[in-house]
Amino acid sequence: MQRRFAHTAARAGRAYRLRQTVDPGRLSDYRQRMDTEQVRCVRSFNRTVSQRIGALKDHFLDRHRPLGEARLLYEIGPAGAEVRDLRARLELDSGYVSRLLRSLERQRLVRAQAAANDGRVRRVRLTRAGLREVRELDRRADVLAKSVLAPLSVPQRDRLIAAMAEIERLMRASAVQITAEAPDSADARWCLEQYFRELAGRFETGFDPATTIPANADDLTPPAGVFVVARLGGQPIGCGALKLKERMIGEVKRMWVAAGRRILEMLETRARDVGVRTLRLETNRTLKEAQALYRSCGYVEVEPFNDEPYAHHWFEKTRI
Repeated sequence: MQRRFAHTAARAGRAYRLRQTVDPGRLSDYRQRMDTEQVRCVRSFNRTVSQRIGALKDHFLDRHRPLGEARLLYEIGPAGAEVRDLRARLELDSGYVSRLLRSLERQRLVRAQAAANDGRVRRVRLTRAGLREVRELDRRADVLAKSVLAPLSVPQRDRLIAAMAEIERLMRASAVQITAEAPDSADARWCLEQYFRELAGRFETGFDPATTIPANADDLTPPAGVFVVARLGGQPIGCGALKLKERMIGEVKRMWVAAGRRILEMLETRARDVGVRTLRLETNRTLKEAQALYRSCGYVEVEPFNDEPYAHHWFEKTRI
């Protein structure tokens, strides 16, 4: 099947390739255009917030360290953390994190040592002085938050809090990174485990991966298909896959819908790259949010095109 698909694509003069790297320029706009005024508003907002919270000061919250060190103390927390997790969570390069930690160690606020079960992994914990400092930073952060709210009327506070919640949600959404990778990688396997567990809990009849139409690692590896993982702060939060069929048809599989719209649009981009003209997918009637997502992205419900035992709705999108 794979040879026939590649041969057909070649005859049509299309580039048959499923790249392992993502073109950020193509995937970031999702057919939308960011105008000059939108960019100006984002930059103005960033300047206002960074100044209002004191991020520009060397002594954040009037303590003896900048914001970067204070935030690292907060992220380490009472339970401690692995250095590699801190780097991923804060999206900082290893050199900068090492400099921050060395400074905090000189201040005797943290202590780093090799993990008990793996000498290659460094784990950092707060000292007693570090715990006291985090409590003081928490107290001062509360004071700063109250100073932001105090000058406002009650309705204005409500509007500000609602706006902040929406901004945080959208900022997190924009920070999601989606990459193609091997479907048998550790993060891919974790996503699939969570996906299957969720289906088992939500489907009226439960869910057994052994009885569904297969989409194994070979089916989801180029050139037969592609598997993508969505991450936030270095942690996997969602996945999706494209399985190529004959006659320029592709099937969307394993859609765990965290960051679902962006995952779906990335899979559509990959499908277009290899000459796919029609995308199909099926879903269970209990997954209302998935059905709403597919319809909002231009998928139309059609007659069943396979015998998936857990499906109640079949969707198709042409001219992707």
